[in-house]
Amino acid sequence: MKKLGNATLPTLGIDVPRYDRSALRPGILHVGVGNFHRAHQAVYLERLQNARFDPAWGLVGAGVREPDSVMRRKLAEQDWLYTVVEVEGSKLSASVVGCMMDFVAVDPATNAPLIEAMTNPETRIVSLTVTEGGYFVDSATGQFDLAHPLVAADISHPGSGHTVFGAMVSALAARRLAGTAPFTVMSCDNLPGNGDAARAAVLGIARGRNADLAKWIADHVTFPNAMVDRITPATGDRERSTLAQKFGIEDNYPVFCEPFIQWVLEDSFCNGRPSLDEVGVTLTADIHDYEKMKIRILNGGHALLCYPAALMGIELAHEALENDLIRAYLRKVLEDDVLALVPTVPGFTPAQYLDLIFRRLDNTGVADQIERLCHDGSNRQPKFTIPSVRDDLARGHVPVGLALGAALWCRYCCGKTDAGRTIAANDPNWSTLQATALAAQEAPGRWLDQSDIYGDVGLDPAFREQFAACLRFLQAHGTEASLKHYLQGAEFLSENADAS
Repeated sequence: MKKLGNATLPTLGIDVPRYDRSALRPGILHVGVGNFHRAHQAVYLERLQNARFDPAWGLVGAGVREPDSVMRRKLAEQDWLYTVVEVEGSKLSASVVGCMMDFVAVDPATNAPLIEAMTNPETRIVSLTVTEGGYFVDSATGQFDLAHPLVAADISHPGSGHTVFGAMVSALAARRLAGTAPFTVMSCDNLPGNGDAARAAVLGIARGRNADLAKWIADHVTFPNAMVDRITPATGDRERSTLAQKFGIEDNYPVFCEPFIQWVLEDSFCNGRPSLDEVGVTLTADIHDYEKMKIRILNGGHALLCYPAALMGIELAHEALENDLIRAYLRKVLEDDVLALVPTVPGFTPAQYLDLIFRRLDNTGVADQIERLCHDGSNRQPKFTIPSVRDDLARGHVPVGLALGAALWCRYCCGKTDAGRTIAANDPNWSTLQATALAAQEAPGRWLDQSDIYGDVGLDPAFREQFAACLRFLQAHGTEASLKHYLQGAEFLSENADAS
């Protein structure tokens, strides 16, 4: 067994960095060094450094939560190196990523080390994966939530960084004062218009602090939108053990992922960028069609299949797709309620993209956890499925499949599987969701009354009626029977299904 580190790189017998890591400089600061970032953006940067070494674009990790300090400590023990294992069925291919050169000390109380690192003139891009909920978007209005306590604290305490966006504003203010060029803010999160959302957050805090600073940021800082894609499950003992057994490597934080990878990125950078187009990144002036296809079909598909799978006691995504009912349900919902809303992009029609998604989800080696896909529905559903409901209603189509999907999520939040097993808290707002879900078993409309999640969609009479019918049928007959009923084309609506 070989412990991953600089000293053991020549002996590992897999692809390792082919450049001088000691020469790297901190060109990119990334906040949120989770598995997705390490299997996606960092992999592209690693490809670039191996193909054409450019030391100006070294990667520095950062975090704003206490658990990030554990990640920092574990990666420091192995010289910031980690292993990426691509899995296709039983085939595994491993390589070491070395473009990360440091990890900022984590101080959730002040984020002072993070602000200092962002202020460094060598930092020309600040990128982030802070999850959908980290952008403080009010689902009811679609606007940045200035009333959130953390945002209000950032506005009232100039120079602070209670949030990553508050830290950015503080660092940009310091750079402006010093006459230093600003950095590009590059979001890599799965939400519509991620760059626009980051811009709204930064400018919202900046305007609350200083109008002149906000104008300078608006005039000089760019926020490229991006579509990012790679299925990357959580790392656990299974993954570490597999790496050790198959490759003889001891790695505190390996990443397992599918071979497929995609990044479509607006070419809008205010202070230079690495030559990402040379390693497969699609640079374009408009990514929104790509983004809509991916978020509505892949992320929306994940958000649809996970809850019936969880209620039926299924633990892994590929196992859910091996269930004929769930597989057929997912395809029917996407074909009936989503594909007509999605544009064609270069290389894919919506139907071709859907077929690709099913091939990717069928990858038995990835072992993506249903629990992971169910996590944080209160932030994910408003981004991944509810926009399709809204668009369907606008075109005069009441989406029965999406209504059933909402009912399945509601039933999941009651906290019991169909077999009676307890579902552990799996959302930052779990206590509120569970109380609302339990109340909805008697009065289904209570679920859709959550305006912070459903907005105006929850008020639509036809959708409320269909949701109530689906939920009542689900209560009476269970998940399996509900999926069968839907697939048979039978009506959920009855004289007893109301939207009370």
